[in-house]
Amino acid sequence: MSVLSWVSVAVFLAAYTLIATEKIHRVAAALGGAGIMLLIHATGAEAAFFSEHAGIDWNVIFLLLGMMVIVGVLKETGVFEYLAIWAAKRAKGRPFRLMVLLVLITAGASALLDNVTTVLLIAPVTFLVCERLALPAAPFLIAEAMASNIGGAATLVGDPPNIIIASRAGLTFNDFLIHMAPLVIVLMAVFIGLCWWMFGRGFRYDADRAQEIMSLDEREAISDRRLLWQSLAVLALVMVAFVLHPVLHYEPSVVALLGAGVLVAVTKVRTEQAIAEVEWPTLVFFAGLFVMVGALVETGVIGALSEAAVAATAGRLELATMGLLGASAVLSAIVDNIPYVATMSPIVEGLVEANGGDDVLWWALAFGADLGGNATAVGAAANVVVLGIAARNGTPISFWQFTKYGLIVTAVTVSLVAPYLWFRYLV
Repeated sequence: MSVLSWVSVAVFLAAYTLIATEKIHRVAAALGGAGIMLLIHATGAEAAFFSEHAGIDWNVIFLLLGMMVIVGVLKETGVFEYLAIWAAKRAKGRPFRLMVLLVLITAGASALLDNVTTVLLIAPVTFLVCERLALPAAPFLIAEAMASNIGGAATLVGDPPNIIIASRAGLTFNDFLIHMAPLVIVLMAVFIGLCWWMFGRGFRYDADRAQEIMSLDEREAISDRRLLWQSLAVLALVMVAFVLHPVLHYEPSVVALLGAGVLVAVTKVRTEQAIAEVEWPTLVFFAGLFVMVGALVETGVIGALSEAAVAATAGRLELATMGLLGASAVLSAIVDNIPYVATMSPIVEGLVEANGGDDVLWWALAFGADLGGNATAVGAAANVVVLGIAARNGTPISFWQFTKYGLIVTAVTVSLVAPYLWFRYLV
């Protein structure tokens, strides 16, 4: 690698260290790192702002923006209060039952929508129900972020890396259901057990607050029924368009922006109210992160690492599969899994051709990237969004608070993927 490549690595590691240690705000660290990358010409304006594989992923940015606006309008209806009371009553006010319910809802919704959209919708419910039951919101939010990444792995539209992989490999929605979904169901059962071990034993049941919840009528929480039906209709259309992405060929970002625009246009909600829920710091953080990772792509760092791994496993499908799974899990924990998959996809395509077109390598990449995203607070878009929402609501979750649980979940889930791939595809 060139001197510029090594300098780029140093800048990235320095910025990542500042993000991890929280010495300065993560947005400042990401923007500072991005600025330095541009200053030293590790990347340029053309690549940073317009490159599909080495720049800001505007599809992710505008998907988030559109869904945040939709959430902002939905918040005006009282539907989140309704769902909070409904969930607490179904769980009879018991904390771990509530966590299981929210985790399963999150995982299921992430498979149908995408994990980022899901956490944007479920986080407001979580804050409200935890406030009602005097429970700490952080464990619930961390569990939901991880459940969204696991559940999102089941389908083509559930996690942005899956969309990238499907496009490059020519895989369909049904392919993901057949090859990814069965194991995801098993992983969710294991994850619920991990939630009890990590969080459940620390919860305290408050009988008085539970009784107060049981006496509430959730229907009284709805403040504007007309706006609710308008919002749900638009949200339903957005969901359908997400699921029909392989047929309609509209990017999720376009669908989200159209949905947000229509909702603001046809309702009486003021624009200021609609954009009040937009997490601007989160969007800016993503932009900075994409520029930094793009600089590593432009200087050949990520390509060199990927090609070295491919060279080490050439001609040995078993080693290539296990190596790709492990490397993807590790690297997706360090850099966001979206730019990682965008970088690795063409390399995996060549590796698949070298091994007779065996799709097991695509599933190894998908599982590794999707589940590896759980390992750290910046490993997946859903994690970053949850941390941003938590900070906005006065319940900040630190990098290490998330990561100490994420490393456990990733280690366990990825270790279960390995025998699944081995016995289903390699034996």
